[in-house]
Order: sequence, then structure tokens, then C-alpha cells
Amino acid sequence: MGAGAVGCYFGGMLARAGHPVTLVARPQHVQQISSKGLRMETKAFDESVELAATTDVAGVAGAALVLFSVKSTDTESAGEQMRPWLTPGALVLCLQNGVDNAERLRKVLPAHEVAAAVVYVATEMAGPGHLKHHGRGELVIEPSTKSESVAQALREAGVPTEVSGNVRGALWLKLVINCAYNAISAIAQRPYGDNVQGEGIWRVMQDVVDECLAVAKADGVDIPGDAHAVVRKLVEAMPTQYSSTAQDLRAGKRTEIDYLNGLVVRRGEALGIPTPANRVLWALVKLLETKGP
Repeated sequence: MGAGAVGCYFGGMLARAGHPVTLVARPQHVQQISSKGLRMETKAFDESVELAATTDVAGVAGAALVLFSVKSTDTESAGEQMRPWLTPGALVLCLQNGVDNAERLRKVLPAHEVAAAVVYVATEMAGPGHLKHHGRGELVIEPSTKSESVAQALREAGVPTEVSGNVRGALWLKLVINCAYNAISAIAQRPYGDNVQGEGIWRVMQDVVDECLAVAKADGVDIPGDAHAVVRKLVEAMPTQYSSTAQDLRAGKRTEIDYLNGLVVRRGEALGIPTPANRVLWALVKLLETKGP
């Protein structure tokens, strides 16, 4: 549901492994995928994968698993559109940026099981029906009645998947990474590897991470590992990657910045934690949103 770059990658991997998959996507992708398949240009292979595609939300009907990958700004509206078509017992797995999407989705889907997931993948839609994979591709998913079986199916499809009881902490670690990289890539319209060479940029990123960690600690979130080390290491794995925020700005689309640096700013205000670096990045991206493509 909402098959952009993330949905196409994981849906395509499942389809490639033989699972029946339907992509609910934008018209330009649906037309191309329906006629020629989904082109998956990945680090490991480049091939066309046959699978169903539709622009109609009714495409979720009959699914045992729904990979929910709409933008954070559309969580409630997409959930409401999907609700009449969901099969009883279906698991809705949130493959979204941000830390509160599963909680928001549960409010509009009270009769269905919703599980959060942390997505570690760098992808983009390089053209209609053309997925380009830049790196990684792992999932960490929240426990549910179906999480273990879903994780096994994903692993067998070539997607490293872990079920974790601390998905909240893992989501916050992903949020920290996104807050450090996304807005800077969007403002500069440059990839991660170029940006970190900029004078003073590492220091700005360190300030952003420190603020995120302070807010998380005040909010009772247990973030695993060394967040600073994880942020420093990410650029080694995907130096040519532009953030999703950069891609959205370039296309003249509304970004998810309110659910990234903006969320840290709001939680900081509520908890009495100052977040000046996050506030500046959030405000600049909001300003650029009004500029258009």
C-alpha cells in the first residue's frame, strides 16, 4: 500500500521469491509494471519481476500481509481508505519513516493488527516502474501474532529480518539517522558523501544527534548502541544516496520533515529540551517546500 521506492523494493523481493504480491501505486508506475513488470536494479541483480499493480486501494483485499509504505503525512487518510478492504486477521506492517506511524494507524484500524517496522534501505524510483537500489535492505519488526512467520518469509526472500521487542528504540535510532542526514541532503541537493565533506557539516550533524538523544532520554526511549558511531558509519555504506526528503523537494512534493526533525522539535518543547539545530533544519526545509520544483 503506497508502493514507492520502499514498497516496490520489499514487495518486489517477495514477488521474486514466488509470493503473490499486488502493488498499490501511482498511475505511471502501475502502467509500466502491468505491461513490462517491475524493473529491480539492485546491488545484486537487475531484472524485471512480474507482479500485479493497481491504483485502486481495493488491491489490498484478500491480503494476509499489507506492507504499509505511504508517506507519514498520509498515514491516517490511507488507513481509512484501506479499512473497508482489509481481510480480518491481516497484519499491517508499517514501513514508514518516523516513530509514531503505527500508533496513529492503530487509531484508524482498531479491529486490525498493526506492527511497526524499522526499514534500513536506500532506494529510489529512477523512472516509471523502475526501482533503483543503492544499498542495505534490512527490516526490524515489532512482535505480533504473525511477525515470526512474516520474518521467515522475508528472510527466505532475501530480506534480512529481525523481530525485536525494542522496536521503539530502533525506530528512534532510525529517526536520529534521518534527522542527521535528510534535511542537509535536501537543502544542499547533494548526496551524503558530498555533504559530509562540507565545512562544519559533521559538527552540525553531531549537534542534531545530541539533541535527538537528549529528547529520547527524556521521553524514556532506550536507543540501542552508539548512535553517533552509527551515523558516522552510514555514509560509508551509501555515499551516493540522496535522502527521501531531497527527492521529495526536487519533485516539488511535500516532505516528511514534520515527522523527522519537526517531531524532535515538538517532543523537545513538550519535555523542556532545547533543539536549536533540529529547529533550523526543520524550518529551512519547510521554507524550501514553498518554493516548488
